[in-house]
Amino acid sequence: MKSSRLFFPVLTFIVMLGTQAAHAQFGSGIVYDPTQSVHAIQQIEQGVQGLQRAEQIYTTTYQTLNEVIATYNLAYQMSRMPQNLAARYKSDFSQWTTVTNPNFTSSSNSSITSAWLNALNIGSPTRAMSAYGGAVIPLQSYPSGSLSSLDSTTQATVQNQYTSSEIGQANVTNLLSTLGTIRSDSQTFQQKLANLESDTYSTDPSQQTEVGVLAKINSATMLQIHSQQDANQILVAAAAQQALDAKEKLDERNRLINQAIYFQQNFTNVMQQTTSGISNALQSISLSPSGR
Repeated sequence: MKSSRLFFPVLTFIVMLGTQAAHAQFGSGIVYDPTQSVHAIQQIEQGVQGLQRAEQIYTTTYQTLNEVIATYNLAYQMSRMPQNLAARYKSDFSQWTTVTNPNFTSSSNSSITSAWLNALNIGSPTRAMSAYGGAVIPLQSYPSGSLSSLDSTTQATVQNQYTSSEIGQANVTNLLSTLGTIRSDSQTFQQKLANLESDTYSTDPSQQTEVGVLAKINSATMLQIHSQQDANQILVAAAAQQALDAKEKLDERNRLINQAIYFQQNFTNVMQQTTSGISNALQSISLSPSGR
């Protein structure tokens, strides 16, 4: 449209010039050449088209410049750290604390108590075994001669009870060692969390680069994995104790069933022996005054 608006006035102007030239040809002797007029029109039209292309290039360049400026402003806005982020979102979290003796009453077992608390605070299987050995009533060995003299059912019951006690000892010592190790490592873990929290809420631009943010995300993920691993260890220890409780309940149920089976199988013989013994005893007693 713009080309047509420019072309028609120019064409009118050339036609007017041609008319004047023609008039000059007949009046003044100047010769009019139509070929030159067409060539001039073509050159003018090409010039107009060149101006249009230049205008399009300028418009495109101007739009591109505006887009670049908008992109830069958005990137600059996205790169800025909110100044009040820590004040709005920073929060405290629970921390492992050292277990201490409350000393409510005087006790002569302070060394035993300290050994147990050290196992809870520091961990290690050696400390756990020492704490358990000092604080729990020790299990004595069953006399071998006395055990062999019992019937098979009673021997199985005694051995079953020994097994439950030994499993319980393993569970308790493992739990003490696990909790102590986690609590001992908690100070270092808390410092790592504090460092990550400080870097997350920092307004230092070097801490908020794209690589820096990705690194903090990876660090947070690793800390979460380690924390979940500690939680899993506690859950495993608790599950082991629950398994022992379930075993003891099952053992008690089985003993009752076995006792019922033994009673059903041996009731007749036992009653016959009992009644026969009573009959013999009654028959041996003399009711005469002389004792005959």
